Amino acid sequence: MIKIADIVQLGPVIPVLAFDTAEQGEHVSRALHTGGVKVLEITLRTAAGLAAIERASQLADDIVVGVGTITKPEQCAQAKKAGAQFAVSPGLSKDLHLAAQDAGLPLLPGVMTPSDLIQAIELGYDIVKFFPAQQAGGVAMLQAFYGPFPNLRFCPTGGITAETALNFLAQPNVVCVGGSWLTPKQSVVSQDWAEITRLAQIASQLTNK
Repeated sequence: MIKIADIVQLGPVIPVLAFDTAEQGEHVSRALHTGGVKVLEITLRTAAGLAAIERASQLADDIVVGVGTITKPEQCAQAKKAGAQFAVSPGLSKDLHLAAQDAGLPLLPGVMTPSDLIQAIELGYDIVKFFPAQQAGGVAMLQAFYGPFPNLRFCPTGGITAETALNFLAQPNVVCVGGSWLTPKQSVVSQDWAEITRLAQIASQLTNK
């Protein structure tokens, strides 16, 4: 079972994805992988989420597909069955933590406040998702977290753009970022897979530190 610590080292950007259909998800996932993106977060924000995870997970041996927007314990087992290799949640509860463990699904839990961070540490996490990153204070908040929580590492997600990603990646406690800018809505609707591949290539070349 791959660990979150290994997953966040596979690329500087984890695209956050929501698909209307499983077929759309397969095309976008292939375009991202062609551009060098090895890790995908396919969310359960649409009904096509689980089917898209199943298709994407079969595209290549080196692709790592995670399930995003996990908010209910039962979704962990469902996503694992569909082929997800890790899970991402917007928040954290003990029930979610236990369900992910039971499903054998490494969890990247969402945090926003110092109390959230303390709960995550108590449950054994040292890598967390800072969400919604931009709205919750952005780089300045991550810098403030570094003092009292020097051993926590973050994947900021929410409101991050191609222009601001490097500012986040430059922080000593940031291991990667999540974002949706790799899949512009217009490119997806017009099926411009080449543009998505181009954006993925640029994102794959970003460096942290």
